Amino acid sequence: MAAQTHWFCVTLALALFCAPGMADDAGETYGCEANPTGNPIGGGAGYSETVSTGDFTVRTKEELRAALNAAETGQVVFVPAEAEIDLTGEAAVAVPGGVTLASSRGFNGSPGARLYSTEYIRPMLRSDGDEVRVTGLRIEGPEPNTDSAGASYGIQFDHFGCEADNCEVYNWGYVGVGGRGCKLKVHHNTIHHCQRKGLGYGVATNSSEAFIYANRFDYTRHAIASSGAPGAGYEAAWNLVGPNSTSHYFDIHGGSDRGDATLIAGDWLLIHHNTFLGTARAVCIRGIPSQEARIHHNWFTREPGAHGTVVYSWGNTLVYRNAHGPDKVLQPAPYSLTVDCHFLDPDTYYTLGSGLSFAQ
Repeated sequence: MAAQTHWFCVTLALALFCAPGMADDAGETYGCEANPTGNPIGGGAGYSETVSTGDFTVRTKEELRAALNAAETGQVVFVPAEAEIDLTGEAAVAVPGGVTLASSRGFNGSPGARLYSTEYIRPMLRSDGDEVRVTGLRIEGPEPNTDSAGASYGIQFDHFGCEADNCEVYNWGYVGVGGRGCKLKVHHNTIHHCQRKGLGYGVATNSSEAFIYANRFDYTRHAIASSGAPGAGYEAAWNLVGPNSTSHYFDIHGGSDRGDATLIAGDWLLIHHNTFLGTARAVCIRGIPSQEARIHHNWFTREPGAHGTVVYSWGNTLVYRNAHGPDKVLQPAPYSLTVDCHFLDPDTYYTLGSGLSFAQ
């Protein structure tokens, strides 16, 4: 069975559907509910790209490693829904380039096979070539709490064109799904309980371009984070972000975090059509994107001003057409900035540095 990668062009949809000049068009929406992907947010029941068979079928860790060693580009290593594979104490399981590791989450009520570790592991799964796909699995770590002592890591992609979709990823103290120096897609997953103090990232990237859409997040420290190194950038769209977070939801680091004597917070950032259900700050850009950040058509369900600002940035950031509060009140604009980069309005929505602009 051939594994296929289906690249969903969120950016094209943005250009055609959500440009500032189309603010009065009848189809304008805020938040994730209009999800145009054709599949349910978070994956599971109703997901159309579910895999239900493969070129290799495995039920044990020995069979899993043997099948992955033998698999070639375009082949699927399939783990049946009833299988539970304990990878505690094991070295990282490497998935070869062009190979899909799959189970059947959502197919006929299947929760997907469970791959798990009861002890610290970093990572449990990793790519060993380009265009790896991990789909339909439960990826369970050992650290569901905020006070865990380890730094466990679920899936690590280090190669171009990798993809994690329709998985449940949970209990990872450090990172649920991560990418380093690569382009990747993370979509239609349910990601939760990645919340170790000082770490705790549902999705984390390092010098990567990531497209993160139609996921459900909850019980994270940051649902999405990036190192913000030169070359980094991510697009986050159509995600549903739950109310249980120990810090802000979407994050990108600046030079002061990396200690590289710059103010760079990645190259670019697009955050649109997400729904944020909690009271934490939604977006924190801890430096200045080299190109631009755009934040628009999101729904911040909390009342504005009640819990501090919803967006923080140092500059090169355009914020427009967001909705606030349970009644989806459209973002007012423009504001005037004081010299200390805070808005004069006591019910401020945003805290931003010079270089920010607003558009109606």
